[in-house]
Amino acid sequence: MLTSGAIAGAVRSAIAEAATTLRADVYRAMERAWVEEPSPSGRDVLSRILENARIAGRDRVPLCQDTGTTWVWVELGAEECPGSDLLAAIDDAVAQAYREGGLRMSVLRDALVDRANTGDNTPAFLDVTLRPGTGATVHVMLKGGGSDNASALGMLEPAAGMEGVKRFVVDRVSAKGSCACPPLVLGVGVGGTFDSVGKLAKKALLRSVGTPASDPRVAAFEAEVLEAVNALGIGPGGLGGRTTALAVHVVTAPCHIAALPVAVNLGCSAMRSATVEIA
Repeated sequence: MLTSGAIAGAVRSAIAEAATTLRADVYRAMERAWVEEPSPSGRDVLSRILENARIAGRDRVPLCQDTGTTWVWVELGAEECPGSDLLAAIDDAVAQAYREGGLRMSVLRDALVDRANTGDNTPAFLDVTLRPGTGATVHVMLKGGGSDNASALGMLEPAAGMEGVKRFVVDRVSAKGSCACPPLVLGVGVGGTFDSVGKLAKKALLRSVGTPASDPRVAAFEAEVLEAVNALGIGPGGLGGRTTALAVHVVTAPCHIAALPVAVNLGCSAMRSATVEIA
């Protein structure tokens, strides 16, 4: 049977990977953007992002000084029972990985009444979902404050429809995109409930850049939103250009007849995530 220690070990190795290595799909998208970007300043920013990624990967140093909060999503086989100490084991792994990697500690004890640093970047922010069978898929994302602060959630009127969702996303990028270290990857969640739509948006960021949604209607919508976002002219580093976003990833879900929840989670140019499969 799968143990909590095995899952924690996967988290620890994923943190070390994500902190120092730009995802291969994002790196390739950056290279394509550098070739296609017409703005000289935009091309310069993209070249520096690529150089930074090469240095970070070579020297095993952080891609960004904001090494973020640690979000862990465990897709757990329903036949597994790793134990009730899973969160404690993951927190231990986070503390060890951040200490060993020399990563900045950024988590506070309480957002409202005790904004003292916990000193070890714990607690982790953990989601566990069940799937058939055994084993687990462990996703880890390190999310900096700049990109998460630029994200947003809205409960739209159903009549707003697809155009309203598009406007919500584009307006948010227009207002805050330059603060989130573009070029961006936009994770968009549509549906579910108030408490779940944000998770849809964050999970959307895990999809490989350049891979459209499986539903052709959603894929067409992603392309439409991406075009509108890039027409804003924010560009790499917020200095102008065509490449404000590398991709728009939309994940949808059922919802109440009177609701149209939408969330957009901005992923910055240092898209730091890693996935580990445990048999």
